[in-house]
Amino acid sequence: MTVRFPAFSRRGFLQGSSLLLAQAALSACQAPPEADRFVKADALIRQAISKGECPGAVWGVGQQGRLIHRSVFGARSLVPTHEAMTWDTVFDMASLTKPMITALAVMQLAEKGLVDVDAPVARYLPQFAAAGKGQITIRLLLTHFSGLQPDLRRTPDWWGKATATDRIMQAVPKIAPGSGFIYSDLNFITLGLLVEKLSGQTLDVYAQNTILSPLGMTQSGFLPPISEQARIAPTQYDEHGTMLRGIVHDPTARRMNGVAGNAGLFSTAEDLARYAQALLDKRTGRPSAFPLSRATLLMMTTPQQPAGQSSLRGFGWDIASPYASPRGERLSHHSFGHTGFTGTSLWIDPDNDCYVFILTNRVHPNGGHSVVHLRHDVATAVGEALGLPEAGP
Repeated sequence: MTVRFPAFSRRGFLQGSSLLLAQAALSACQAPPEADRFVKADALIRQAISKGECPGAVWGVGQQGRLIHRSVFGARSLVPTHEAMTWDTVFDMASLTKPMITALAVMQLAEKGLVDVDAPVARYLPQFAAAGKGQITIRLLLTHFSGLQPDLRRTPDWWGKATATDRIMQAVPKIAPGSGFIYSDLNFITLGLLVEKLSGQTLDVYAQNTILSPLGMTQSGFLPPISEQARIAPTQYDEHGTMLRGIVHDPTARRMNGVAGNAGLFSTAEDLARYAQALLDKRTGRPSAFPLSRATLLMMTTPQQPAGQSSLRGFGWDIASPYASPRGERLSHHSFGHTGFTGTSLWIDPDNDCYVFILTNRVHPNGGHSVVHLRHDVATAVGEALGLPEAGP
C-alpha cells in the first residue's frame, strides 16, 4: 500500500525544496552550539569513532525548551564508499520504534476507550490465547513482563507478516507471565498488530496520520523511498551480502516487509529533537503538540511493571532496567528513555527539563561494536556540563 501526501514522497519523507522549508521551520529551536560546555562529551564520541566503535555520530542536548548543543562527527558510510556524516542523515531507529510509535499508538487508542491496558490481549486478538497466553495483558506486553521469548527464531527461514503473526500466536511463554522481565520483540510486534486491528490502518499509515504528521516530523517514517537513500545511514550486510540502506536492519521486521511494532522507523536528529521536546513540554506542563494527554503520558513514563519487580518500565519507555545505561550517573531517577540496536538512543529527564540523544549506525559495516558504555559516559558528561548532582544508585 502506498500513501501519498501533497509535497511529500511516500511515508511522509520530504523531498527537494520541502526539506529546506522543514529545516527553516526548526531554526527557531536550534540555539548556537555551546561547545565549551560539552567538550568532554564531544571528546568521548570522537574517541569512540577513533576506536572503531561506530563510524560516526550525530548527537544533541535539549534543555528548557531549546536545543542547546548539537554535534556531527565521523562518517555515515564506510563501504562501499566513504561518506561524511551530516546533521540531516536519516537513521534506522530500530527499537526506538517501540516507545515512539507503537506504545504511543496503543495509549492513544486507550484514551479513546478502544483498549483497556489491563485486559487480556486475547480480548482483542483471540488467537493470542493459544499456548498458555490467555492471561497475558496489554500492560505485560508494554512493560516486557509477558514471559515471551526475546524474538522469533529465523530457522527454518520464513518470510511474511502472516507467518510472523501465526508464530507469535502459537508462541509459548518461557516463564510465567508477570513473574519476570524478559525484553521481547514479540511483545511489541503483537502490540503493532493490535493497533492495526483496532485502527483499521497499517501501523506505518497510523503512525503517519496520528503521530508523525501532528508533530511535524516530516523527515520520519517507515519504508523510506529510494529517493532518500543517499542520506540514509547504511547499517550492515544482510545474509545475502547486500548492504542494508533504507531497509530495516531488524531481521524480524525486515521479514515482515519493513513495518512492525518492534522496529522499522527511520528518522533524523531534527525530528527526534522535535519529538523529545514535544514530549518533554507535555510532561512538564508546557503547551505542546504531543498527541496524548498529560495524564496518559505520565502513565507511559512512570513505573507500570508488576508489583515487586525490580526492573522499572513505563509503557514502552525504560526507567531502570538492565538496558537503562543511557541514564548515566546524573540524570534523575524519574528520567526515562530507550535504545535501538543499530546504535540509537534517547533519554529524557523531566526533573531537570532536558534530554540527550545519540544517533549512530554502530553496526556498519559488519555488525559493529557495543556503544553501551558510550551512551552512559556521554549522559554522565552531559549531566556534569549541566551542573546536575550525582543521582546515586
